[in-house]
Amino acid sequence: MRIVINGAGIAGPSLAYWLAKSGHDVMLVEAAPRPRSGGYVIDFWGVGYDVAEKMGVLPRIHQLGYQVREVRFVDASGRTSGGFPVDSLLRMTKGRFASVRRYDVSATISGALDGRVETIFGDSVASIDDRGDSVRVGFDHAAAREVDLVIGADGLHSRVRKLVFGPDVRFAVSLGYHVAAFELVGYRPRDELVYVSHAVAGRQISRFTMRDDRTLVLMVFRDECLTGATPATEDERKAALAGVFADVRWEAPRILAAMADVDEIYFDSVSQIRMDRWTSGRTALLGDAAACVSLLAGEGTGLAIAGAYVLAGELHASGSDYALAFARYEERMRPFLAGKQRTAARFASSFAPATTLGVTVRDLVSRLFRFPLVANLVIGRDLRDDVVLPEYAF
Repeated sequence: MRIVINGAGIAGPSLAYWLAKSGHDVMLVEAAPRPRSGGYVIDFWGVGYDVAEKMGVLPRIHQLGYQVREVRFVDASGRTSGGFPVDSLLRMTKGRFASVRRYDVSATISGALDGRVETIFGDSVASIDDRGDSVRVGFDHAAAREVDLVIGADGLHSRVRKLVFGPDVRFAVSLGYHVAAFELVGYRPRDELVYVSHAVAGRQISRFTMRDDRTLVLMVFRDECLTGATPATEDERKAALAGVFADVRWEAPRILAAMADVDEIYFDSVSQIRMDRWTSGRTALLGDAAACVSLLAGEGTGLAIAGAYVLAGELHASGSDYALAFARYEERMRPFLAGKQRTAARFASSFAPATTLGVTVRDLVSRLFRFPLVANLVIGRDLRDDVVLPEYAF
């Protein structure tokens, strides 16, 4: 079949990989003018890890990743107030765990396409006319095409979802937080392979050292800490973050000062996408476009990779019966992802507890994670993916 995929982040290239193996004619379209680089560090495990192994990309992902040693919570003076060694996570996932920049995963999967998929940057699906026996797809710049299927793999603010299913407001559910991330060059101090965080009521600021003398900064804060409209420009984002964290101690003043030289800041609400259906006619949604679990869930990348494998696998198994494939894709993935969304909603508050007491309790409980029994009891269930993916005969 002729298939257009809108979005070349994680879900899109993953789907393109498996569709190309099935012999489909795939066009991958990305609004960004070039492949993205950098990005925040994600934890990678579970069913997505298993699919990445099937794709043969795990060695490269581990090569690009970081062997994080410790998560450390500190007070305003920098003294350790909580945290745990990451080997507890490795133990619970039986070593099948990696910490890696999101766009390094994307680049690795895109590299595995090996030129088999037509890829266009700086463009996006602009119109979708489902005619029953085919779809006429319009683009912002490229000429329109007649295709068999359209897949929206274009993230939390999916354009395909808006065109076919309706505006974001119908499906986006805020978890009550905002998040910002950026990189600093030459920042000091550096605690190698340690994720260091300081929290006050409703706000948390964290840093993690990366290669090339770079430091990733992640800020999480409750919605009520942000006054005024959501900032739209880099200068507005910097001003908003400076206001939200103005009275926070520890290294916050130094980080805010260094932020002045940053060129790009990721800034968004912490939201989930909840929909009654992910498919309509010859259009389907995938990854965050269909069922975003939220950035703070930590497993969005792996879930996108797993969903792509299942969607492609069902299309392969059903031949030309895309409607049957779409139905089986939703049947297999919907209950699993709904459970992940519930877990993420519960877990979000641990990033920025609402009260000083909440911060203290979170830090104290985290100290107990060094004991296997406690770690398994508190987070072991959330690290297990209670789904078995089929073996498709690609």
